[in-house]
Amino acid sequence: MRQIVLDTETTGIDPNDGHRIIEIGCVEVVERELTGRNYHVYINPEREVEAEAITVHGITNEFLADKPKFAEIADEFFEFIKGAELVIHNAAFDVGFIDSEFARLKPVRKTADHCGIVDTLAIARAKHPGQKNNLDALCKRYGVDNSNRDLHGALLDAEILADVYLLMTGGQTALSLDSGTGDDGSSGGLRRVSAERRPLAVVRASDEEAEAHEAFMVMMEKQAGETVWSKLQGAE
Repeated sequence: MRQIVLDTETTGIDPNDGHRIIEIGCVEVVERELTGRNYHVYINPEREVEAEAITVHGITNEFLADKPKFAEIADEFFEFIKGAELVIHNAAFDVGFIDSEFARLKPVRKTADHCGIVDTLAIARAKHPGQKNNLDALCKRYGVDNSNRDLHGALLDAEILADVYLLMTGGQTALSLDSGTGDDGSSGGLRRVSAERRPLAVVRASDEEAEAHEAFMVMMEKQAGETVWSKLQGAE
């Protein structure tokens, strides 16, 4: 299954008031594995960014002046997400903005007609009712490092959300016994591993080691009766 964890930044909070997307960040996940393939773009919204929005994401009108318009990136963005399941925190907000942008173009595309949509906010509220379920709260709850998140940013937030989503839906809430500071000075919690990493070596027992293990298990059965190991072996 191909999933795209997605986030946007915008000029304001309501596309019905003419607000536009100014940043899109996407992280690809295939069969619950980060592939290292991302999509990221800044967009000239053809209007002013509200001052309140700038305090959230730090993206200024001057920075966006020379960036492409949505119409210029619409096709490549659509091709990246088409057929995937979109994983979004508070999906109604981002999908509303994406559909508003697509509605300005021909042909008109509607996100739900081409993609599945998973709302991680709804998942979090179901798993943790009555608790804070914004992205920062979920990072703290699941041990995901968000120390670089001084301001909101679409790609960074999508990367963080990918970690949170995989932990929140996989039944595992920590990857180490110690969530404190490691020997190398790094903080605990989830750490992303490069998709280009060298595969882990598979170490198998030698014939001599296998025979020694078998002899030990025979001795254990004589002393304690049937072992869990022998039950598992018998079930194969």
